[in-house]
Amino acid sequence: MFNTDCLHGGYRPENGEPRNIPIIQSTTFRYETSEDMGKLFDLEAEGYFYTRLQNPTNDMVAARICKLEGGTAAMLLSSGQAASFFSIFNIASAGDHIVSSSTIYGGTYNLFAVTMKRMGIEFTFIDPDCTEDELNAAFRPNTKAVFGETIANPALAVLDIEKFAKAAHSHGVPLIVDNTFATPWGCRPFEWGADIVTHSTTKYLDGHAAAVGGAIVDSGKFDWDKYADKYPGLTTPDDSYHGITYTKRFGQGGAYITKAVAQLMRDFGSTPAPMNSFLLGLGIETLPLRMERHCENAKKIAEYLKNHPKVSWIRYAGLEGDKYYELAKKYLPKGACGVVSFGVSGGRAAAEKFMAGLKLASIATHVADAKTCVLHPASATHRQMNDAELEAAGVSPDLIRLSVGLEDADDLIADLAQALENV
Repeated sequence: MFNTDCLHGGYRPENGEPRNIPIIQSTTFRYETSEDMGKLFDLEAEGYFYTRLQNPTNDMVAARICKLEGGTAAMLLSSGQAASFFSIFNIASAGDHIVSSSTIYGGTYNLFAVTMKRMGIEFTFIDPDCTEDELNAAFRPNTKAVFGETIANPALAVLDIEKFAKAAHSHGVPLIVDNTFATPWGCRPFEWGADIVTHSTTKYLDGHAAAVGGAIVDSGKFDWDKYADKYPGLTTPDDSYHGITYTKRFGQGGAYITKAVAQLMRDFGSTPAPMNSFLLGLGIETLPLRMERHCENAKKIAEYLKNHPKVSWIRYAGLEGDKYYELAKKYLPKGACGVVSFGVSGGRAAAEKFMAGLKLASIATHVADAKTCVLHPASATHRQMNDAELEAAGVSPDLIRLSVGLEDADDLIADLAQALENV
């Protein structure tokens, strides 16, 4: 069961071994012979030789997340940004094209639209509320993947995963879903047709703002060999590993992650510190308890804000009447996460004055924390976007992103009330 897997998934101690996942804080691992180590470099044996590629602590926690998402293989990375980058770059290169939802985290948008564009990978951004015809029209012969967020940050649009999966598969490409805000407690995208899931583990999975990290999980469902011409990196020999073909050696369920580790982690070194992975593992143990409270608090606060005369609009998929309420009932039956987006009457200036008046909630470039935090995305995470890009991302100039924590809901409402009173 899910709650049990949060505590036991990925690690079972043998007789006399530590009950908690151990911290293997070592860069290197000793072997008796060069032949033993050589087998690791040839991917002929399992094991560890350098933490830049793999580390036991990291892999144990990755296995826990893999179990929670229902995948076949997973890896941890140093940040959610690294996870987003690896998830695309593992199957796309210069000259390729990706279809992405437009309502995604500002940092991810910048990664795709600016940095990866400089690498020769082009992205088409499409409204997640588009029709099936509009979505299908975005594909090109060189499209390699589709990307979206289960719950968009900070627009809180809920992705119709089945619609996007259907389109992706009809064009012979995988659907990659960032499941950070929903977490596997709230939604398991693989059950709705997604092929690969990413996380910024910095958020709800860690839950305490203690460790930056990311994760990628493969469902093992996408048949890379069926579209071998599109994915030669997985289906043809890799000269940097003595001609190994990943799909043949590691199968449909292991090829994608093995390649990401063997090639990308080897060359980019975006590995998390074992201590950070240990903290992540501890955070996951209480994930179900925390998410239930986050959702409960967020709904109470959303209901309060909805009826406040100084709040001009509110977005929370758990509220009846919200644009995404029906999709949330389908994909997020336990709750629509702990983030609420809203606007204060008076626009940007009023939003900034309101935030400055908060006493309990912290103004912070963070979200999905045990402590309540608040941000004005147009001035921070989405600052690099122009007005048209902000509109496409669902970020209005007056949008306030409130990440509701685990405090007493009445205390949070009192803090919001006194700050609104002074606007």
